[in-house]
Amino acid sequence: MVEKAYKFRFYPTPEQESLLRRTLGCVRLIYNKALAARTTAWYENKERVSYKQTSAMLTLWKKQEDLDFLTEVSSVPLQQGLRHLQTAFTNFFSGRAKYPNFKKKRNGGSAEFTKSAFKWKDGQVYLAKCAEPLPIRWSRQLPLGCVPTTITVKLDPSSRWSISLRVNDTRNLLLKPVKKQIGIDARNYQFSYYQ
Repeated sequence: MVEKAYKFRFYPTPEQESLLRRTLGCVRLIYNKALAARTTAWYENKERVSYKQTSAMLTLWKKQEDLDFLTEVSSVPLQQGLRHLQTAFTNFFSGRAKYPNFKKKRNGGSAEFTKSAFKWKDGQVYLAKCAEPLPIRWSRQLPLGCVPTTITVKLDPSSRWSISLRVNDTRNLLLKPVKKQIGIDARNYQFSYYQ
């Protein structure tokens, strides 16, 4: 089994675009609030905040009156944003990356939907809280028998929408054995072909 991703452009309807922009804004807000909370906890108390604690914070933030708009979008992309922040901190503490940065609106944004937040039906993608399928410009077909496991919706800075479908390809893609050989002589830069 091989994990593959296929990226396509799509052109949302005005209703879908409104919902997706709100979703991206909420993901960015939650990511930035959690990053600020983790940074404050470290500098004030030398305390590391885990994903589980930020997930509990998200539940409390949703109950606040000034943040009640968080309930209008799917909760899965918000949780995935917190998971991405956890990965960023894991990479930082292991020395593989710099300290995580705050997300900016001008950079567009992305939202990740797992299987519980979308429906794949007859080759169409239905996101949570969207009645109509996304109008995807299919430049190629997905391999037969492959169903998306994760979907990432992205808006780039020039307002172009794209969608990445991650699939598990279970096809047998073994290469056939080849009887011919090719040899390269690096000294003389001559190519030899053996049969």
